Amino acid sequence: MKLIITNRRYSSWSLRGWLAARLSGLPFEEAYVDIYASDWAVQRTEGVFAQANGKVPILTDGDAVSWNALGIIDWLDRKSGGGRFWPDLGPARAFAYSAAAEMQGGFMALRQKCPMNCMRHYPGFAIAPEALSDIARVDELWSNGLDRFGGPWLGGDRWGGADILFAPVASRLTTYDAVLSPEANGYRQRIMSHPDVADWLAEAAKETVLKPEYEY
Repeated sequence: MKLIITNRRYSSWSLRGWLAARLSGLPFEEAYVDIYASDWAVQRTEGVFAQANGKVPILTDGDAVSWNALGIIDWLDRKSGGGRFWPDLGPARAFAYSAAAEMQGGFMALRQKCPMNCMRHYPGFAIAPEALSDIARVDELWSNGLDRFGGPWLGGDRWGGADILFAPVASRLTTYDAVLSPEANGYRQRIMSHPDVADWLAEAAKETVLKPEYEY
């Protein structure tokens, strides 16, 4: 298998795909594409990039091509035999998958107003009101899952798909110094301390490409 990602500092979706590949326990090759390079406008219209609508991450496995976080997780979950990404069938599984799907399709204000930059921390950052509304929903969702299923992760005692979907959110909330409830903040800290997230951050620190629009 090959996982195609881009800049670790800024790419929230690459982080999700990479964490999913790690959790699968399956061997995979990592490939990097520079979406800020001058030839990306052409490259994104060719081959597997065209199939994925010019977006990364992309997971290839023989002739099979998966893209977007839930598509990649579904492929890896089935290929790894199931049981790694979601709680057993029941209320926790229903909650975890629904929360992950809400993350994949929502929280646009948070994404736009607080772009991911996992190498920065801006104390006292003035977060836009529309993003604060998204953050309130994140806090509610996290607190609900932790309270209902006992933590330390959203679906209970195992790191899984929902946590992977929310990992870049935890990074954003850290970067922009968001105020959270104690329960949600503890969960944010656990995500940022997870060994796989720590490995991602260590590699991100080595990157040299900086985009002024994401640096404040």
